[in-house]
Amino acid sequence: MTPASDHHWFKSSYSGGSGTECVECAYVAQGALIRDSKCVGGPVLAVRTNTWRRFIDALHTDHRNR
Repeated sequence: MTPASDHHWFKSSYSGGSGTECVECAYVAQGALIRDSKCVGGPVLAVRTNTWRRFIDALHTDHRNR
């Protein structure tokens, strides 16, 4: 996947409002990138499209079951 700085990052809608629990994501052709917004130069987790979709589907399923 391409370098993290070359992408449009957005904060997760589930990140905490206090600024202490922020996760950012960026979509890429091969999937998604995830990083800590407080450490933008730090490590980036890269996941393939199918893995990202399964993760999001699991979140939606869990949210509906509450």
